[in-house]
Parts: sequence; structure tokens; C-alpha cells
Amino acid sequence: MSTSSHEVLGAPCWVNLLTRDPDSAQRFYGAVLGWTFHRTRLGEGLSVAFRDGAPVAGIRALGEGLSLPVAWTAYFAVADADVTVARIRERGATVAVGPLSFGTGRAALAADPAGAVFGLWQGDVMRGWRVGRGTAPAWLELRTRDAFAAAIFYAEVLDWAGEPPASCVVAYEQDRVVLRHGNDVVAQISGGAVDESPDPQVRPRWHVHFRVPDLEAAVEAATGCGGKALSPVEASDAGRSVALSDPEGALFTVLAPPE
Repeated sequence: MSTSSHEVLGAPCWVNLLTRDPDSAQRFYGAVLGWTFHRTRLGEGLSVAFRDGAPVAGIRALGEGLSLPVAWTAYFAVADADVTVARIRERGATVAVGPLSFGTGRAALAADPAGAVFGLWQGDVMRGWRVGRGTAPAWLELRTRDAFAAAIFYAEVLDWAGEPPASCVVAYEQDRVVLRHGNDVVAQISGGAVDESPDPQVRPRWHVHFRVPDLEAAVEAATGCGGKALSPVEASDAGRSVALSDPEGALFTVLAPPE
């Protein structure tokens, strides 16, 4: 079942992995996160991951000639992809791909002024897929150098200042920018001294956090399948987490309930 991007304007509406080897990626994420996969009508290069019968994320093959990194990308719902792309360019940011038509909608890939990559989607979205709920990612976080500047950019581009309940609302809480859609926190922006190094682990980027029932089992499966653990276990009110990379270098975080 689906709904329109107009009903969740500015909110994250999907996450997608661009990879050179979709079959290998499916084996890895199936082992680590317990996902199963199904083909879609949006082209041979796209599969949708399911957990407990509900959609979680997409995995798409990198097209020939695209000089894009292997990475997880968060997509945000927009009313008009062409208008949003124009806003991005007007603010000195980059549009890498699109807008292009896919099935029931149109998509584009862009990078904000600090270089963090994000996607746009205009069209049908998965009904009930909401960050923090069900099988959707537990958390989306933009880590960047200047959270305030990033919040202004995304608010202007994604119309976060629109009228609720369709649009998102932004607030500054506990040294970070928090994005809400309705009563749900759907993303946050954290600022600070992000290293200037070209290392992809420290460049500004959107981070995707996936829930797992057993943190140690997920980390063991990841390292056993060619991935890497990139951080020690970190504990917070939300749970215990570890940053990982898959065999092709795509970064993601696994989050388990608090002990």
C-alpha cells in the first residue's frame, strides 16, 4: 500500500543502498539484519528488503557511467522534484542525478553545500513507513560541521517551514536540530568539528541506524561476511550501537535495545 509524498512533505520517506554488486549486498544484509529481498517493477537493478513481511529499504545497482560512491542514501518527500532541484542549485549545492522518472514517481540525487548526499522523491511512498516505527530505520542523522547552516539549507529546499500536518517542524534541542513530522522525531542534524580529512567516515553525511535484536550477533555476522566494525559499542538512552561498513565500504549503524 502507498500514499503520496504530498502527505509527508520534507520527511524522510525511504533509504536506498547504491552498490556495485547487489547480489553480494543482499547476502551481507540478509545475514546481518535478517532481511529477505524481492524484485520490484522499478527496473531490474532494484530490490526491496523486507523484515517480518514489511518493507525496510531498497538496494539498487550503480548504473554504468555514474561516478557515485557505494553508500546508503536517505530520500526526502517533495511535492515537485523540478522545483526542489532548482532550489538546490540556487543555493550553491549540487544535483548529481535527475530528476528521473521511476515507476510511480520521480527521483533525484543531490549533495548539500557541505557535501552530504541526499535524495528527493516525488510520487507514491510506502504507507506506514516512518523512521522510528516498525521495520523502518530507527534513526537518521546528518553529521556536519555547521548544524545551523545545514538546517537553513534543508528547511528552504524541503519546505520544512510549511504548514503542518503535511510538512515537518524543526526545533533546536540539546545542541542539535531535531526534525519532527507530527509527533514523531524523524531526523536530526548534529554539528561539530567534523574532520577535514577525505576519509569517508568523517565527511559530512547522512547516517542510517537500523534496529537489531542482538548487537553482538549483528557485529559478528558483519565481520564474518567481510564487513568491518568502525566504532566501539556506544550506549545511550536509545540503546547500544556500533558503526559498521559493508564489504564495499557503505556505512551504517546497528542499534539494539538498552540492556
